[in-house]
Amino acid sequence: MADAIEHRLHDLGEFIRDRRRDARLSLRRLSELAGISNPYLSQIERGLRKPSADILQQLAHALHLSAETLYVRAGILDPEDDESHLEHAILRDTTLTDAQRQALLEVYRSFQRGREPGDGSGDGTAPSGTP
Repeated sequence: MADAIEHRLHDLGEFIRDRRRDARLSLRRLSELAGISNPYLSQIERGLRKPSADILQQLAHALHLSAETLYVRAGILDPEDDESHLEHAILRDTTLTDAQRQALLEVYRSFQRGREPGDGSGDGTAPSGTP
């Protein structure tokens, strides 16, 4: 069990480090953007520390990722049940206004209600007659 936790922390740290490098951010700059100490971020990236959900959210915001992406990698969220995770992600997105969140949820839910078996919804294909 301890090996699985260590492996997950290592993978999480590696993922964060890779996203930081992709964004061309130094360790120091990401720590400033996320509001956490440079040594603490270094320990997270090396898989030595398990960050809280709040710290993961701060890192996600600084890296322009969804917090859920980091939550799944940290083992906080189950990767299944994407639909409810999407709604939770919309509700927690601090870059959106309340009106924008509600509008996105309404549009998403209307698409979910509008799906009918055999119409091509959900399988990546368009129904017949649709470009």
